[in-house]
Amino acid sequence: MSILSFICICVLTFCIMEGITWCTHKYVMHGFLWLLHEDHHQPRYDHIFEKNDLFFFIFAVPSALLIIFGTLNGIDFRFPVGIGIMLYGIAYFLVHDVLIHQRFKWFKKTKNPYLVGLRKAHKIHHKKLGKEDGECFGMLFVPFKYFKTAREANK
Repeated sequence: MSILSFICICVLTFCIMEGITWCTHKYVMHGFLWLLHEDHHQPRYDHIFEKNDLFFFIFAVPSALLIIFGTLNGIDFRFPVGIGIMLYGIAYFLVHDVLIHQRFKWFKKTKNPYLVGLRKAHKIHHKKLGKEDGECFGMLFVPFKYFKTAREANK
């Protein structure tokens, strides 16, 4: 496998993961696995972890298996797919847990319109405490109106 095809598969997988994340968030987390996601929509007090954090493991398993099986007999396409999923997981952690929910106080005062727009869209998502009538299920690609209001607020 060439380095170019490896990079292309990783990038394509990373991009596809946004759609998979949107669908999973809307139809699985706000659907039949709401019991794991529900505490994420409730006010947080002194809890370090929440049941919602189990989704990290649910998404990490396919990535790890693809990386392992993609290297058993040389490198095949499964390896860069697993790496792409892993890179999306890292981005998800940094955007969702660090930037948006401030589990770590690393980007507390960002004025970057893109990051502020992501934060605004997620706040709209969390206005609903129940699983019904939600909006903004994406993580990296949210409606442009949130970026526009973020840009206007920074002027």
